[in-house]
Amino acid sequence: MRRNTLADLATLLGIERPIVLGPFGGHSSVELAALVSERGGLGSYGLYGYDADRIRDTATALRDATARPFALNLWLPHDDVAQVTRSEFDAAVGALRPFFDELDLEPPERPERYLPPFEEQFVAVLDARPAVVSFVFGVPSTEVVDAAHDRGILVVGTATTVDEAVALERGGVDAIVATGFEAGGHRVSFLRSAEDSLVGTLALVPQVADAVRVPVIAAGAIADRRGVAAAFALGASGVQVGTAFLRTRQSAANDAHREAIAQATAHGMVLTRAMSGRLARGIPNRAVRAIERGGVIAPFPVQNWLTARFREEAARRGLGELQSLWAGQAAPLARDDDANAVFAELAAGVPGEA
Repeated sequence: MRRNTLADLATLLGIERPIVLGPFGGHSSVELAALVSERGGLGSYGLYGYDADRIRDTATALRDATARPFALNLWLPHDDVAQVTRSEFDAAVGALRPFFDELDLEPPERPERYLPPFEEQFVAVLDARPAVVSFVFGVPSTEVVDAAHDRGILVVGTATTVDEAVALERGGVDAIVATGFEAGGHRVSFLRSAEDSLVGTLALVPQVADAVRVPVIAAGAIADRRGVAAAFALGASGVQVGTAFLRTRQSAANDAHREAIAQATAHGMVLTRAMSGRLARGIPNRAVRAIERGGVIAPFPVQNWLTARFREEAARRGLGELQSLWAGQAAPLARDDDANAVFAELAAGVPGEA
C-alpha cells in the first residue's frame, strides 16, 4: 500500500506546513489557534462542553483573528456516557466534598444535563464552516460526514489503534490522527477500552500508515524537530502537537499548569480516570492521588462535571494541586513559553524545511 506524502496533507488542508495544533478541551485559546494558522499550520480549537451560541462566538473570534484555515474539534457521543442514580450522584459528591470545603464552595446540585447535545454542537459547527472538523471517541456517522462535506468542511478522525484507523477510513474521513499512548489528555479509544488500546506512537504510526490510504497525522511525544522528523520517517504526512504548545503563554492554561509542565518528568506522568471518569494522561497532584485513594469515581461525564465545579475555582486561584494538569510524556521537551518559537522549532523538522 502506498505511503502517505507530505503534499497529501498540506494540499488537502490548504496549509503551508503540516503542523496541527492539538485541540485542547478547556485550554484552547483563539490567540494560539490563530497563531498556528497564521504561521502556516492548522490551528485547532476544542469545543468540549460548548453550547451552540458559544461555538458560533468562538468561530467568529477565530475568523476575526485569522483568514487562514482552522479546525474545530468535537467529542462524539460514546457508549460509556452514563447517567447515575440520585444515590450514586450523592456518593460521588460526598467523595469530592473535601475539595469543595477547602475552596469554600457549596457542593453542586444534580444538573438536568451534563453536556450540550452533540446534534446542537454539530449544527453550530456546520454554520461556522471551519476548514476542518475533527472528532474524537469514535467514527462520525455517514450523515455527519456527508453534512460536513456538503458544506465544504473536511473531516478528521482520531485513532489509538490500527483497527480504529481502518474503521475511520471506512467511515469516510479525509485524514486520521494516529495518537500514541504517550500523548497528554484523554485517551480517545472507542473500539476497545482505553486500557486495552495503549499503543505507542513509534509502533502505531507506521502500522496505521500502512493500513489506510488517507493522510496520517502523528500525535504523541512530538515536541521538537526530532519528533517531527521521526514522524515523517514513520510514514506520517503531518504531526499534531499538544503539550509543547500548551506550555506557551498563548494557550489558555494558567501559570500553575505551565509550571507543572516545565517541572514534569516523562516517568512522572500517570494515566488516571480520577478527574473525568475517562482515562487520561497528566501530571499527578494532590487531587488525583486523593480521588484514587478514595476509590469512588463516577463515570464520565458525571465525574468530569463534578470535578469541574472545584477545578474552575482552583484554576482561578492558581492552585495547581486541585486542577487537571494534562500533559504528555514529552513534557520535558516543552522548553519554550512562546508559541512562535515552538512552531519554528517544529517546522525545522519538516522534510525540506531545515
